[in-house]
Amino acid sequence: MTAVYRPKLEAMGLTYPQYLVMLVLWERDGRSVGELCAALALDSGTLSPLLKRLEAAGFVARSRSAADERRVEISLTATGRDLRAVACGIPDEMAEATGLSLEELGTLRGLLQRLSQGLRPRHPQEAR
Repeated sequence: MTAVYRPKLEAMGLTYPQYLVMLVLWERDGRSVGELCAALALDSGTLSPLLKRLEAAGFVARSRSAADERRVEISLTATGRDLRAVACGIPDEMAEATGLSLEELGTLRGLLQRLSQGLRPRHPQEAR
């Protein structure tokens, strides 16, 4: 899948993980790093370098929350918002490339979500 995404994303200046971050922000702009970590099932050590590169590319801006200085907010820049129009056709192109019907893709997505949930540690000590 990533190999099929690669040429589309390279044309936009994004890697696949960066694209996932952008998808979450296009869904709802102005999220904290913690919210992004939860939405993407990533830890902050993995997400922070992605955000730094997205910021350097001019797609997002990082700022400290006025309400809580410990909280870092991530917002799309105008360039990041504009990129959505370029990326809007990618999900349909990818669905078509799979050769699966929308129903089959929905079933597959549900199974993968169940698999991911099943593999997550149920208790904090299991993550060690």
